[in-house]
Amino acid sequence: MSTPLTPTPAANVAPSPALVVADDIRRGPARSLRQDAWRRFRRNYLATAGMVYLVLLVAVAVAAPAVAPQNPVQADVKNAGTYRQAAWIEATNPKQTGLWDYPLGTDSVGRDVLSRLIYGARVSLLVALIPTVIILLIGVPVGLMAGYAGGWLDGLLMRLTDVIYAFPALLFFIVMQVALRETRLGQLWNGLALLLVTLSVLSWTGVARLVRGEMLSLKEQEFVLAARSGGAAMPRVILRHILPNALGPVIVAAAFIAPGAIIAEAILGYLGVGISPDIRLDAPLPSSWGTMIFDGYRAWQSQPWMLIGPSLAVGLTTLAFTFVGDGIRDALDVREGR
Repeated sequence: MSTPLTPTPAANVAPSPALVVADDIRRGPARSLRQDAWRRFRRNYLATAGMVYLVLLVAVAVAAPAVAPQNPVQADVKNAGTYRQAAWIEATNPKQTGLWDYPLGTDSVGRDVLSRLIYGARVSLLVALIPTVIILLIGVPVGLMAGYAGGWLDGLLMRLTDVIYAFPALLFFIVMQVALRETRLGQLWNGLALLLVTLSVLSWTGVARLVRGEMLSLKEQEFVLAARSGGAAMPRVILRHILPNALGPVIVAAAFIAPGAIIAEAILGYLGVGISPDIRLDAPLPSSWGTMIFDGYRAWQSQPWMLIGPSLAVGLTTLAFTFVGDGIRDALDVREGR
């Protein structure tokens, strides 16, 4: 009696070229790394919502003169001295009853809270953007030089980084603001220039350490060794081969630096050492959210929206940057599923 033939397991059979081509067609065209990262970012709904919020915030800040219902520094002289409530609140005093001309009410001087809130977005966006750029311009080159050169230069740069990192950040911010407030730098743009410099002096150390760690890992990779063996100069190796591969963690770090700067500005404004309010009618930066929180804290029982409005603005903006940072981190992680 003949023994029946045992079928070959399907796992041991190599797929035919036709099946491979058909499978590739079903999957669609190959995506680049950038397209794949963007696809993963869009699938993160919180990150997408944060990005939409930031785009709208930028649009509102740019179009503030057209969006704001009132001039943010022009007072309602007739009702000065009283806090007008939000538009939907009816008070016993006619001067405190809300009007839709002032949707979130007014402060004791008669200035519109919503208009000040809209113009305050300009300050917060500048505080988020400019220090972040300065921090990257300092931290990235320091980390690249320290990690690539090694030896005594690495030790010198890292010890300098450790010394600067040891300064208490908030205490340093307060001392700088108080000591230089009356100087030429402190008076420039109502103190905004001094604030931007203050937030940038210490905060680059974390980026430098991050980039140095990436450099130590990448400079031993095969593609870097091949470039060096081919006679490529050090600047070319760094700029063409190492830096593009280290940009992912740097971009994620930048997304988390921005909300930290916004919170620092709000804290300094709350302590009364932030940006000085501008009283000019044509001022492009008449107030900041931190200053508004400071004013609202003193009058929260009489006009709660003076405190609620800027506090919500700071919180939502910080959350938006944080969600975007998380989304970028997940999108750049190649271990994530496609």
